[in-house]
Amino acid sequence: MILKIVAGIVAAALLMVFMAPVVIKLKDVAFTVVVLIGLAMMFVDIWQSLQSKDD
Repeated sequence: MILKIVAGIVAAALLMVFMAPVVIKLKDVAFTVVVLIGLAMMFVDIWQSLQSKDD
């Protein structure tokens, strides 16, 4: 369980660090919205995987 939490946090942080310079440099609202939707979907997936009883 703790491994899932750590892996989810690391994955989310890496995605944000990877996408932040592009979003900041381009300053395109549509691209920013797409990135935020992708992050939201990632967090929902992490939440659902933590709620499952697979382990």
